[in-house]
Amino acid sequence: MNNITSRSALCMLVAASGVAFATSSNAQECTPKHAFKTVEEGYLTVSAPTFPPFSIPKGENEVSGIDGDIVTAIAEMECLKIKVTKVEYATAVPYVSSGRTDVAIGNYYRTEARAAVVAISDPLYLDEMGIFSRDGISKIEDLKGHSVGTVQGYLWVDELKAILGEDLKLYNNYVALYQDLDTGRIQVAIDGLGVGAAAQQSGSALKGIQLKVAEKDERVQASVNAAQAGLPLSKDNADLLAAVNADLAEIRSSGKLVEILEKSGLQRSAADVGEPRLIK
Repeated sequence: MNNITSRSALCMLVAASGVAFATSSNAQECTPKHAFKTVEEGYLTVSAPTFPPFSIPKGENEVSGIDGDIVTAIAEMECLKIKVTKVEYATAVPYVSSGRTDVAIGNYYRTEARAAVVAISDPLYLDEMGIFSRDGISKIEDLKGHSVGTVQGYLWVDELKAILGEDLKLYNNYVALYQDLDTGRIQVAIDGLGVGAAAQQSGSALKGIQLKVAEKDERVQASVNAAQAGLPLSKDNADLLAAVNADLAEIRSSGKLVEILEKSGLQRSAADVGEPRLIK
């Protein structure tokens, strides 16, 4: 009986050793594609607000959404673990600029003002201007004669005002905008396609509403040159910026970027970012 017990124990020890060896071997097999320092060794620290479909923090070491999936892929390519700092949207970039996190996620536009504070990666995707209606309107010209709503402060507000005048109603946030569209108080809503797709996928809003990318109209520049989203990074870590841009290029060329976008309801066209540019 003792021999059987000893033999069983020995087998378990050998098996455990084999698992440990395999785990160690797998860890050693991961070779980072680039060399750079991070805020915390072995981790890519991410300041992540809750802003679907772009940033969805799920725990201390997991984040999803479009930007979340992108930085997770980058971390895997660089043999790093994700470490999430859950923040409010307005504080995500200051966390990066103050050196508390390596990167911020959440559909942050590539703007001149932002570039003065942090480094910004090459473009990830376009935040395309969306037209939401029951009739499937996609042309800005066809908005005339309809009650239209959008959120104040958006890129296209002033230009739409010039076209629609009093037919354009402004809202403080997209939640109120979608509520009025769903209840018929307005006939059309103008918003970023990604946010609308996330709301519709969740079942919380926009039931029976068609989401269309706005056709190009020179009177509204956001329809012609949609805002490019980027990853805010520290200005003091040029090696990290170079690595992120190289990894992004690989994610794009492999087709993984389109997969990430389409999974969240964005169209393939959002991946066609064109040349990098900054919003003034």
